[in-house]
Amino acid sequence: MSRSPGLLQKALWSVLNGIEQVVAADNFNISNQSDFDEIYADRILSVKHYRPLEDDEIEIGSQLVPVSRKQHRTPLLLVPPLAATAMIFDLMPHRSIVRFFLAQGFDVYLVDWGDVTADHSDLSLETYVLEWMPEVVRSVKECSGNEEISIFAYCMGGLLSLMYLATSGDDDVRNLITVASPVDMHESGAAGRVMSAVYGPTQAISKVLNFSLLDMPARFFHVPGWASSLAFKMTNPVGTVVNSLEKYVNLWDREYLEESVTMSKWFDDMVDYPGETIKDMAVHMMLKNKMAKGKMRIGKSKAEFERIQCSILAFAGDSDSLVSPTAARKVLDIVSSEDKEFHVVPGGHAGVFAGSRAPENTWAISADWLADRSN
Repeated sequence: MSRSPGLLQKALWSVLNGIEQVVAADNFNISNQSDFDEIYADRILSVKHYRPLEDDEIEIGSQLVPVSRKQHRTPLLLVPPLAATAMIFDLMPHRSIVRFFLAQGFDVYLVDWGDVTADHSDLSLETYVLEWMPEVVRSVKECSGNEEISIFAYCMGGLLSLMYLATSGDDDVRNLITVASPVDMHESGAAGRVMSAVYGPTQAISKVLNFSLLDMPARFFHVPGWASSLAFKMTNPVGTVVNSLEKYVNLWDREYLEESVTMSKWFDDMVDYPGETIKDMAVHMMLKNKMAKGKMRIGKSKAEFERIQCSILAFAGDSDSLVSPTAARKVLDIVSSEDKEFHVVPGGHAGVFAGSRAPENTWAISADWLADRSN
């Protein structure tokens, strides 16, 4: 049994680790370690294809997971949200959704929306849904040699995937999994209640003044990544402070620091939200709640969610303060799919997707569900 280091050793390692964090912080970042090939790129967007695991078993959480050598026929596309970087799907070797699904025998792909800056304010829902998603899906089909695919999407990634299916009518998407995706935004906590309450007055004012938010320049709505980070942390300010204090108390423990620093990158290094996209979301999704009503405009196209007939699996976190179970479950009401399920699992908005209990809940349920529908 290994002995815990003494106070002097802890003090020494705390100093050394503290200095290294200042001069070479990336040394503590253990995300994005899975091998991949880039199969498609357009401006800031790219699509990654992950290589099969060479190990016989891998560590996921505190469990050893055997690596299956039998591969499912239907490839799996992972779709992240817009505010968080794609690294959250390959967060840490022992908490990697990419590695987990590879071990389960899936051919795994990931779309990376890229690093949005103020120069990309013109990126709109039309760009993501009508321009990029078709190319992403095409690239996966071409690389895999299979016409059918499955999609596993988190938060806004789930909404973008639904919009793609509702505009394209793509019957080749066989399965769709959404995790904490707020289809009914008027049912998402305090923010949802506010949006529901102001919808009527804003509509009246808009008609009287003959004015719409859509008429304003996109640059006025561009949201920097730091603002999204701050908003996310404010949903649990006590937890944010406690996590920071624990980091300094455990400064001597390199393994702890690696996990802490990597997790912090998720919340500290969020991506800018393009102004044009925010405009579209604010009007059509937040105020008018069009997704929940089953139809919405995206550019010159019409998204009709009743066109969606693929198998659907949806998740919500039981302690998610951003996306309520009611908001996430709404997806089952707007699609025409006959094969559809909904699960409430442990975790907040991040935990339901990649928390310590996600592998035994969200991930395991998804893998079993997909395995039955991927051959």
